[in-house]
Amino acid sequence: MVGDRVQPVRIRVARAADLDGISAIERASFGDPWSDRSLLTSIEEARIQVLVAEVGTGPQCLIVGFVVALMLDQEAEIADIAVAPDRRQCGAGGMLLDGILDAARTGGIREVHLEVREANDSARRLYRSRGFVEVGRRRGYYRSPVEDALILRLQLDR
Repeated sequence: MVGDRVQPVRIRVARAADLDGISAIERASFGDPWSDRSLLTSIEEARIQVLVAEVGTGPQCLIVGFVVALMLDQEAEIADIAVAPDRRQCGAGGMLLDGILDAARTGGIREVHLEVREANDSARRLYRSRGFVEVGRRRGYYRSPVEDALILRLQLDR
């Protein structure tokens, strides 16, 4: 697997066949993961954009991360983003975030929102690096473990 870490990461639109890879990353990343049904519904729903990060080709292709964003009118909400634990700190999260922000701009989105665990310093640094600012807090929002969510917003330039 070490050799895979140096392979280039590609970002593309998710398809139903990606569900197992997305689901495995979801379960490894969160104490209260989305169900497979919710993930599949997100992939199939027109108003929801799901992107995956992958390495390799053909049968050796491996999903290493994903992002889910609801796109409505001129606003978007990044509802879920995760990278496989053994692939973190290698740039895939930033590539996924940039990919979904590009899709939002292309779709006429003017504002993007998300929630992040207060203790998730690496995610907060990533979001700050892309211009997200804190605009609120949801006390006790997360379960497993219980923790506050910080609400972040990014105004997109046209």
